[in-house]
Amino acid sequence: MTEPVLQDLFNWIDETPSPYHAASNACARLADSGFTVRQPDDHWNDLEKVVVKWGGTVIAAAFSPKINPDFLRFRIVGAHTDSPNLRIKPKPEFGSAGYQQLGVEIYGGVLLNSWLDRDLGLSGRVVVSDGDSHETLLFHSNQPLLRVPQLAIHLDREANEGLKLDRQMHLSPVWGLGDSKEGAFRSFLADELNVSATEIVSWDVMCHDLTPSSVLGLDEQLYAAPRIDNLASCHAALCALGSLDTLPENTIAVVALFDHEEVGSESSTGAKGALLSNSLERFATARASSREQYLRALNRSFCVSADGAHAVHPNYVDRHEPGHHVALNGGPVIKVNANVRYATDAESSGQFQAYLKSANIPFQQYVHRTNLPCGSTIGPITAAQLGMPVIDVGSAQLSMHSAREMGGAHDPALLTSGLSAFFAFD
Repeated sequence: MTEPVLQDLFNWIDETPSPYHAASNACARLADSGFTVRQPDDHWNDLEKVVVKWGGTVIAAAFSPKINPDFLRFRIVGAHTDSPNLRIKPKPEFGSAGYQQLGVEIYGGVLLNSWLDRDLGLSGRVVVSDGDSHETLLFHSNQPLLRVPQLAIHLDREANEGLKLDRQMHLSPVWGLGDSKEGAFRSFLADELNVSATEIVSWDVMCHDLTPSSVLGLDEQLYAAPRIDNLASCHAALCALGSLDTLPENTIAVVALFDHEEVGSESSTGAKGALLSNSLERFATARASSREQYLRALNRSFCVSADGAHAVHPNYVDRHEPGHHVALNGGPVIKVNANVRYATDAESSGQFQAYLKSANIPFQQYVHRTNLPCGSTIGPITAAQLGMPVIDVGSAQLSMHSAREMGGAHDPALLTSGLSAFFAFD
């Protein structure tokens, strides 16, 4: 029987094919937990629980009933809503050898081969205009529309010795037969959204794998799903914040789910932008905090950067640091890197370990193999932007950045419990 947290994660992932759906669905989930959804340019100072959305980014806050501005602190969980994928170009229609195809651009560090021979749907956001005003509409089609067929082994006898895919030439999906029709994609969107093709101004539309999330394995100890990196961390953060009964005094609990982490976070809605720092200051001033008090509050605050961690791969054990093997279902993983690709240091690690131990939650530690380049997260960015302690934590997984990834069936509940303990610890 699927654990309740895991089944809820499946529902969340399958309903959330794009960052824009992640932001919209996050607002809906928190609204069901008593949060008030506000626009970025609204006043927020009359609320105990507020959530605000910018495109694919969401920032939410819950305030403890008693806050003295001189002792204010933030407890922040940051994650990201985007995942590597294939994104539709502005003029996508073209054809070759009697096939209708769509031009795509590679977004993020995609495992290219994982997108081959999969039935793909489309999702994202579309801007429409009637001439007087613009409106942004969410778009989500689970119709099997696209497929990137792999070249047969008979035509590439060396494929199993090292498949090489050209991003421009080999990843364009097929979506029909016959001559390419200019405007066909725009007309398709118009039909799906019940608007005129002439009303469609622009789009941010991407491909997604149509295979539903599922439990996996002989004893159902595993699960497979698209976009585990990083929708699993988003889900855990939202569940932890939404289920809070009480907060320690002088605390503002914050969840920040950013877009564009997979491409460097440098955007108006990415972690390198001003959204989080501006929002934190607005949350502080909503409780009569001065600028001086806000800046002091940052120094007594703490942030968890929640993102996926690499479990040891049974077929590639040599790619992992020998003394730091991470297991599926082993609990939250504290990620450490001496070159600050992760933000964890001794003090933030010790502090977070205390939170986990207080709730009897097991944890692991990850170090990247020294002779391999290490990826990064929003953790170092947040630490640099805000000047507060940050720790990088996540659930273990395999097949990171694949169109379909794999995790431990018990880890979503463990990470959720760990983040709940972080918010609640006094």
